[in-house]
Amino acid sequence: MLLHPAIADSGFAALDAVASCPATADGLPAPAVMCPELLQQFAEVSDGRCDQGRVHPVAVVLALCAAAVVAGMRSFTAIAGWAGDVPAELLAQLYGQSAQAPSKATIWRVVTGADATAVDAVIGAWLARQSAARESDTDPSALVAIAVDGKTVRGATDIEGNQVHLLAAATHTDALVLGQVDVGAKTNEIPMFAPLLDRLASTGVDLTQAVITADALHTQRAHAEYLHERGAGFVFTVKQNQPTLFAALDALAWAEVPIAVRDIDTGHGRVTTRTIQVLPAPANLPFPHVNQVWLVERYTADLAGTPLSAVAALGVTNLPAQPGTPRRLATLIRQHWGIESLHWLRDTLYREDNSTVHTRSGPRVMAALRIL
Repeated sequence: MLLHPAIADSGFAALDAVASCPATADGLPAPAVMCPELLQQFAEVSDGRCDQGRVHPVAVVLALCAAAVVAGMRSFTAIAGWAGDVPAELLAQLYGQSAQAPSKATIWRVVTGADATAVDAVIGAWLARQSAARESDTDPSALVAIAVDGKTVRGATDIEGNQVHLLAAATHTDALVLGQVDVGAKTNEIPMFAPLLDRLASTGVDLTQAVITADALHTQRAHAEYLHERGAGFVFTVKQNQPTLFAALDALAWAEVPIAVRDIDTGHGRVTTRTIQVLPAPANLPFPHVNQVWLVERYTADLAGTPLSAVAALGVTNLPAQPGTPRRLATLIRQHWGIESLHWLRDTLYREDNSTVHTRSGPRVMAALRIL
């Protein structure tokens, strides 16, 4: 799939790719191409419906929902209406026989009763394979940059009325969400960091060829130890939640360190200047496995040169000078915020924060479908 709703041709093109392959013994299309592979893996998701009167396989219903969401449908009513417009020949290929589209009630039962963790895992694994294929087409030796960040789905609540909060891992280059985990109401993002990356590894993501970026919340010694043991790189921002580390970095003689990279961008009536300074990690730094430390500064002015804002950020990385060049670090730091752009996409195009899907597994399953 991976189609923007505006160019998805109502999603039928993606659905046609799912359906256009021979059926297997269980009536599901064989995994001949990538989208059929996704359909086949949806068959692994447990069905929360009772056995009696079950007509629509969970894999087919989830595939229809996925294509509908890609086409911009945001509610069960909209998904059911979209599915009702699917050409009969496509439905026949999906079901392996003549069939009617599932009703809104059927779609609701499947989505709210499905194992949300399994749906997350299936979609994350499928997207991870797409990402790996893309990376191999470029530079197979390059580290894959993965941003870890959290998002509250403000319009959705779980069965106890708590807002749904997800911790996601997305590639920098194309914002593919490789996995996401639910952050329970009685915990926070920090203990979910390692389980999220464990899930990525279980789906085939090679963490030894990855560099993980995260905001200051995840600048934790345990996270650094975990990534070191996994053989992964990290680039972390340091703020006052690590006061001793922040003070150590802030006390360095940055005024004497030459600027390694300076980028100047002009647009929207502003001129933005970004700089980075990099130093080898000082001895006795109170954080494990750090090879380099950095200071990033960003200055914004109007076109007449009047200053508008100034922002500075300190950070650490375990990347050595190669491959962690100043240019590479500057790019990683700037691209990390791309996952925030992905959140904007989910909020704006899919109106995720306004979603009224808030029953049982519904919020998490719909959130998983929106990352396709």
